[in-house]
Amino acid sequence: MPTEARLLRLLTWLSPAFPTGAFGFSHGLETAIRDGAVDDTRSLTAWLAGLIEHGSAWSDAVLVKAAWTASTAEDHAALDDVAELAEALCPSLERRRETMAQGEAFLTAVAAWSPPPIVRAPYPVALGAAAGAAGLPLEPALAAWLHAFASNLVSVAVRAVPLGQSDALQVIAALEPVIVRTANRAAASTLDDLGSASVVSDIASMRHETLDGRLFGS
Repeated sequence: MPTEARLLRLLTWLSPAFPTGAFGFSHGLETAIRDGAVDDTRSLTAWLAGLIEHGSAWSDAVLVKAAWTASTAEDHAALDDVAELAEALCPSLERRRETMAQGEAFLTAVAAWSPPPIVRAPYPVALGAAAGAAGLPLEPALAAWLHAFASNLVSVAVRAVPLGQSDALQVIAALEPVIVRTANRAAASTLDDLGSASVVSDIASMRHETLDGRLFGS
């Protein structure tokens, strides 16, 4: 597949317009905003950078790589094992619903190109499996995945803080080196590198389950 075609496919699959329902989930960020832990560009940038380098986004990037590797090797047993592990790693009920709902929606939509190599999986495993089966390169897929993760949560903050569009772009620009650095690190990772140090975010996702008048599903 030409490089341009691979880029277009990644842009499409990880576009905000791709029907995964990502706009409906805040990954616990709504709770942090309600608590005042995130209320401006500085605090949002720090929150997201922590998730990308040391938290759930890092673990998801490792899972994308593992799923991509299994799919590229056509090792369906290993791919199923990665999917089972990814589901078990979810720290809260809402995080599990978030990743499983988005994974199901992604696999349904991506079938427009070709049948995905797995029928049920958390979102990062679904993306990694589909990218591997389509022959998409790993490093760009990881960078696109992390960028989509960050962009969605910035969009949440635009609606919930609220932040202006200029502020949102400042956050995304500040996260570029973090995303590139983490994508490169994840490309060389194994499942032994799984691990999260974003306890505050995990607790926020648990507390979101009982949040009054919430806007988002997680």
